[in-house]
Amino acid sequence: MEMRRLAFWVVLLVVFSACKNKPDGTSAKVNKTPKISPDYSQLTLPLNIAPLNFKIEEEGDAYFVEIGNNPETSIRIFSSDGIIKIPERKWTELLAKNVNGEIEYAVFVKKEGSWNQFQSFTNQVSESKVDPYLYYRLLYPGYESWTEISIKQRSLESFKERTVVENNAVSQNCVNCHAFNQQNPDNFMFHMRGSMGGTYFVTDGDLEKFNLKTSEMENGAVYPRWHPSGRYVAFSSNKVVQQFHSMASKKIEVSDLNSTLILFDRDKNEILDIPVNKERKFMDTYPEWSPDGEFLYFCRAAQIGPGYDYRDTRYDLYRVHFDAENCEFAEPELVFDASGKSKSVSFPRVSPDGKSLVFTYHDYGCFPIWHKEADLYRVNLENLQTNKLDLNSNFTDSYHSWSSNGRWMIFSSKRGDGLSARPYISYIDDTGKAHKPFVLPQEDPTFYSHFLKTFNIPEFAKMEVSFTPGELRKAAAKKAVQPEWASN
Repeated sequence: MEMRRLAFWVVLLVVFSACKNKPDGTSAKVNKTPKISPDYSQLTLPLNIAPLNFKIEEEGDAYFVEIGNNPETSIRIFSSDGIIKIPERKWTELLAKNVNGEIEYAVFVKKEGSWNQFQSFTNQVSESKVDPYLYYRLLYPGYESWTEISIKQRSLESFKERTVVENNAVSQNCVNCHAFNQQNPDNFMFHMRGSMGGTYFVTDGDLEKFNLKTSEMENGAVYPRWHPSGRYVAFSSNKVVQQFHSMASKKIEVSDLNSTLILFDRDKNEILDIPVNKERKFMDTYPEWSPDGEFLYFCRAAQIGPGYDYRDTRYDLYRVHFDAENCEFAEPELVFDASGKSKSVSFPRVSPDGKSLVFTYHDYGCFPIWHKEADLYRVNLENLQTNKLDLNSNFTDSYHSWSSNGRWMIFSSKRGDGLSARPYISYIDDTGKAHKPFVLPQEDPTFYSHFLKTFNIPEFAKMEVSFTPGELRKAAAKKAVQPEWASN
């Protein structure tokens, strides 16, 4: 009874303090919108996104925020330090009540005993949901070692995060290049390099390791993309070098020495060369399927020779028609001539409706994540017209992927500090226009100011991937399945 009485008085004191610290209607007007971090103003939000917690970056002694348009249903939050944490249940209800409408944020700051009201800002609520899960690779931004590398799963509807693959569980081996088949976790794969190296496939919950390099191949298989049928996976087979610079603007450069495209037939357990470069005049990399599986897009540059300058290597966007029934490829055709503009493209990603393709556009090379100038561009695949998306910044924007409904794009951006990449989400409307992006919400709105790791290859997913660390260790300990090389 004594504990209940104490709890009652604590709750009463909190309520009384909150009421006492609310603006009383006589607030002075401030002719500007408040500075908040992250910047969650003037956005289009998915109906099912987690609360967008933020910090008010205005000097004051107390803070008060009212979120919503109806006094009866709005969310009211008092804060002594400017940190605004929105209750998840109330936030979910608020979004549902304002679908296809907007929600208003009224911000008050108390200073020297008086409340000041800043100009309100709003967010639009879209009826289009985002896929409920996000997968990304977490690692330190330097890439010099394999310390603490993991693939994480994050719920976009809450703040729950769990580890899918942790390299500490597999002898510190490097894990990378995870890929889904159209956001479907029943077709999921990732690479591992090192003593337990191989390509790991998850099929209907079962985990199996493959060695996707035969004696006929000069290099291993990387950069995977699933054919929509689930039968085939296209890879590039690359020989790359990593160079470290002393320049502050560019720390690392990753360059291709040679690369070809290969196809893994999962039904036959065979690997075959994709015959688009029979005379080996080109370096072909970054395959990407159209959603109907009829076209394979890829990036192509002229084969470099001895004494090459990596700054002169530039990739164009190509595609080739694919007959899945007979496993036959036609002749490749140019889609976008980047080298003619003294530019280069990488990471082509086709929208789920097959009407748009977004690539990373940068000065040279094929690995732009350390290129400050890297931006995202869209190709209209119906007329091949190209435009720069409005979601770009003055820092690296790359590693993009689509949601299953084509309404949301997630990408990695270094706009925060120029060093660590963070995942940003942008609404893509019917015209292909990208709306103002917002960083992945965290329960602690100051999270990104002190979290050192970088987010790579963010990918949406419809459901959870389910295997345990024990199942991973068991699969890693087994001998890898060895596919056969199939001659064309």
